Amino acid sequence: MTTILEVLGKGTQFLSQKGIKDARLNMEILVAHELGLKRMDLYLRFDQPIPEESLILLRENLKKRGQRIPLQHITGFIEFYRDTFKTDPRALIPRPETEELVDLIHKAEFPKPARILDLGCGSGVLGISVARALGPDCKQLVLADLSTEALALAKENCERLEVPCELIESDLFSGITGTFEVIAANLPYVAESVRDELEPELQHDPAIALFAGADGLDCLRKFASECAPFLNPGGLVALEVGFDQGEAVSRLLQDAGLAEATVARDLNGIARFPLARKP
Repeated sequence: MTTILEVLGKGTQFLSQKGIKDARLNMEILVAHELGLKRMDLYLRFDQPIPEESLILLRENLKKRGQRIPLQHITGFIEFYRDTFKTDPRALIPRPETEELVDLIHKAEFPKPARILDLGCGSGVLGISVARALGPDCKQLVLADLSTEALALAKENCERLEVPCELIESDLFSGITGTFEVIAANLPYVAESVRDELEPELQHDPAIALFAGADGLDCLRKFASECAPFLNPGGLVALEVGFDQGEAVSRLLQDAGLAEATVARDLNGIARFPLARKP
């Protein structure tokens, strides 16, 4: 029978030929997912034979990955911050940088206990992770999105992790009521002009979660102009934006009357996270 090590080798070679970055890591995740193991467990089981029925399913998933279907859509889950979340084509696949935004919010000063709004929540990973990090300092979590499909996915993640939340269908602030101590958002920020230049995997994300006009700032402009009335005094706005948009979005927040506007950098040194407060 074919062993785990043999399958890893052949699968890695196949994915490399298809232009998949981190082909070995991808293959390890696919094998571990199929066998119900942790990825690191594979290193203790290299000589273990893989049942034929598992090999059949692995070949199907390997073919999908070679067609540039995202790994997360194949496994159906993603590790994010401290938890495992369900993910599928209903919402944007969470990026590693967004985990850094969770940390920034967790460590920031704002009135507590906090009512938290994750606007454009997608699968809910940002808001849920912030709420779980804050624990009793989170008074209420509100998840809002224009997409009913994304909200359904966010609800599933809240239920899986037993996080109480209010779900609101809303085009930015159109359906939002009340005020918040934290408004967090990872809104669409990709310019339409680069649509054809994106990696094939991104084509599987909902377009509504990616693109925002000619310069990618249409959604963020509207957000900045509308957000202040929904913040309590001392309340925090925390955003994730494109690699070259940080300073522009910070100015938009200042122009809207917010104070202490800064742009935090991600681990690669990119000015990625505009932060501001209501005076």
